Amino acid sequence: MSRPVRVLLLPLVLLPLLLTGCGTEKAGAGTAAPTPTGPDRAELEARARALQIAPELVYVTKAPGFTLARQSVGVYGGDGFSAAYWSEKSGAQIQLSVDRDTMTTASCPKQPGGEASDERTVCERDGSAWYRSGGGQHSYAVAEKGHVIRVSADEGAVSRAVLRAAVESAHRPDTSELAAVLPPAPTAVAPVERGDLPPVGDGAPDNEVGTTG
Repeated sequence: MSRPVRVLLLPLVLLPLLLTGCGTEKAGAGTAAPTPTGPDRAELEARARALQIAPELVYVTKAPGFTLARQSVGVYGGDGFSAAYWSEKSGAQIQLSVDRDTMTTASCPKQPGGEASDERTVCERDGSAWYRSGGGQHSYAVAEKGHVIRVSADEGAVSRAVLRAAVESAHRPDTSELAAVLPPAPTAVAPVERGDLPPVGDGAPDNEVGTTG
C-alpha cells in the first residue's frame, strides 16, 4: 500500500518547483519583436489623390541601368501619372507617363512623336505595343482599358531595345512599390510671424488728416 502513496506524492513535491521556475521567466521571452509596418494601401492611394493623381493610373517600371528619380513624380494631364527614370552612367532619361487616352491604328500616327510638331511620326505595331518615332524622340505605347502607358526617350540616348524592356516591365505597383514611388505626404507648416507689423490693425499706413504734419 505504501508504493502507490509514494508515486502519487512525487508530482506534488515537484509542482512548487515547476511553478517557481515558470514564475521566474521574463514576460515576452521567446516571442518575436513586433515588425514595423508602413503606410497601408488606402493611405497611399489617398496620398496619390492629394497629388491629383488617380491611384489606378500609377505605374512603375524597370529598365537596365535606370533608376527612378522620385522628385520627378507628378500628375500628367488631368489625373494621370508621370515619372522619370535616369541612368547615372550616361545621364539619359526615360519618361514614363500614363493618362486616360486611346490609341488605334488611325490615331497613332496623328499623335506627336517629339518636340518638332512638323515632323512626321512613324508608327508601327510591335507585338501588343506601338513603337513611335519622330521629332528626335521615340517611344513605346500600350493601350489598356481606358488609359495608355507610354515610355519615351531621346533616340540618340536610349536604344529601342531598352525602351521595349521598359514598357514590357510597366505594371501597377504593389503596396511597397507604391510607398517607394509616391512623394512623402505633405506636412502642415505653421505660418511665419513677422516682427515688423503692429500688434493691432492690418499694418496699413495711417492716412488720417494731420498724421503727416
